[in-house]
Amino acid sequence: MNPHLSVHRSARLPVCLPARLFVLALLALLLAGCASLNPYPERPTLSVTSLQLAPESSGRAPAFRVGLEVVNPNPRPLPLRGISYEVAFDGVRLLSGAAANLPTVPAFGTAAFEVDMRPDLLGGVRLASTLLSGSRDAIDYRFTAAIDAGRLVPTIRVDERGNMPLR
Repeated sequence: MNPHLSVHRSARLPVCLPARLFVLALLALLLAGCASLNPYPERPTLSVTSLQLAPESSGRAPAFRVGLEVVNPNPRPLPLRGISYEVAFDGVRLLSGAAANLPTVPAFGTAAFEVDMRPDLLGGVRLASTLLSGSRDAIDYRFTAAIDAGRLVPTIRVDERGNMPLR
């Protein structure tokens, strides 16, 4: 057989264990390096600062204006792209909304803004029925929100729960 002729075989080349470990270690270092490039290492926070009837509310379906404040504990400005939110009482969604074109939160700073919420009329009927069916001293509430701050920041989620006295 001529040594210059190539013979095609479907044989696998053995890969030694140290080479596999080297490749795995290199991949782990690359992933760790990418994780450290996150420009927002600290998680921003969202707080509800006010709740009022919106001035443009009509008698049929009133709108509510909610004041929100985002705190950015990071050394880079945080551009906010959008938010979705809802308020529920005793597990019944009563108010919800979404907004875009939000402000940029400065580095190591805060940004306050207002968003409008619209009522879920069927949820309101269910809640009224629940409240009228018995005497209660308190009602549970829940405010949830999700803020999109772009690709480099995971969605900022807020889930505030509490109990509000009725008497």
